[in-house]
Amino acid sequence: MISFLLLIQILLFLSVLLLMHSYVFYPLILKFLSKNKKLNAICFNKNDGDLPHVSILMAVYNEEKIIKQKLDSLFIQNYPSSHLHLYIGSDNSNDNTNNIINDYRNNKEISLSFVPFSNRQGKPSIINQLYNKCTKQHGQHIIIITDASAILNTNTVFEMVKHFKNDKIGLVDSRLIHTGIEEVGISKSEDQYISNEGLMKYREGLLNGTMIGPFGACYSLRSNLYSIVPNNYLVDDFYISMKVLEEKKQCISDNQAKVYESVSHDIKEEFRRKKRISAGNFQNLSTFAHLLSWSKGQIAFNFWSHKVLRWLGPFFILKIIFCTVILAIYGNLYHRLLFISVGMIIFAIPVIDLLLQSVNIHIKIFRSIRYFFMMNLALLIGFFNYLKGIKSNVWQPTERPH
Repeated sequence: MISFLLLIQILLFLSVLLLMHSYVFYPLILKFLSKNKKLNAICFNKNDGDLPHVSILMAVYNEEKIIKQKLDSLFIQNYPSSHLHLYIGSDNSNDNTNNIINDYRNNKEISLSFVPFSNRQGKPSIINQLYNKCTKQHGQHIIIITDASAILNTNTVFEMVKHFKNDKIGLVDSRLIHTGIEEVGISKSEDQYISNEGLMKYREGLLNGTMIGPFGACYSLRSNLYSIVPNNYLVDDFYISMKVLEEKKQCISDNQAKVYESVSHDIKEEFRRKKRISAGNFQNLSTFAHLLSWSKGQIAFNFWSHKVLRWLGPFFILKIIFCTVILAIYGNLYHRLLFISVGMIIFAIPVIDLLLQSVNIHIKIFRSIRYFFMMNLALLIGFFNYLKGIKSNVWQPTERPH
């Protein structure tokens, strides 16, 4: 019969192993499996006469600091202007956002439809309404959903849209590149995390088009594959992309479709954002749990490895704490040393980093550990917020330097 302490050690080992799989082993597996694979080869050329019409959908709220730069990046795209249509919905903005957008409506090169909503309703609701508007006007075509904070490269639209010549492709993501990285705050840790995410998404796309979730800042899909997002859903981009996979269409990411966004430095602002996203993650987990069946093959493996195990990360960490406490009480000297090591990593290093930051000392590994536990704390709080019920997806954009 297995002893109590052995059971605790097995539980501890499994918790560490599952965390390590998602953050370490899975990226290495992706790197190995995607080696020598090529992204979709059936693409439009820039000179093709049958390039599809594209509607760019954007919900904005109090974006006066960035909206002009955003619109400028859309109006200089290397894509036929007669095939570009811009739809913007303002979520009851009360700054100068609406006036700035109205100034662009006189530009005759690209059609711009602007809807200033008089009550707050959240990004997904606005995008749903813009989608209905653009499909009535253009029928089946390509839509790009983007945020005001994401500045496009001049070729971004074409680099995404070119892939839709292949009927198997349903959704194409862009590559998010951070700007304004500084030593202070969490910008370096956030940039490292997003860079690793982008690489995983790209490699998932190489594996039979099984990318799990795009960057919400800018992605494209076929209009007939867009799914109306429920009014209380917080993470609409993930919901939309998983619906595309449900239709057995491929989701990929193209590294040449570059989008630039300033990175957040303020850990409090980022924590607030991640709590909201985390609650939305568990909404999506409930909705798409059927895709976790091993009968779904690559999709299930990627979903488990990339997302679900990470979303369950705080519970693995709590198990690790519980197991090391039990071993320290009932175990030997080795177990007590293990408990001290775990305590140093989970509790002491984040506090030490906070103290060092207050005197302008920044140690990358300490900041990364603190960032990791901040993300998992946000996931834990987000889980309980999900259990309490989410009635609205109205959002307050993250403060970013521009």
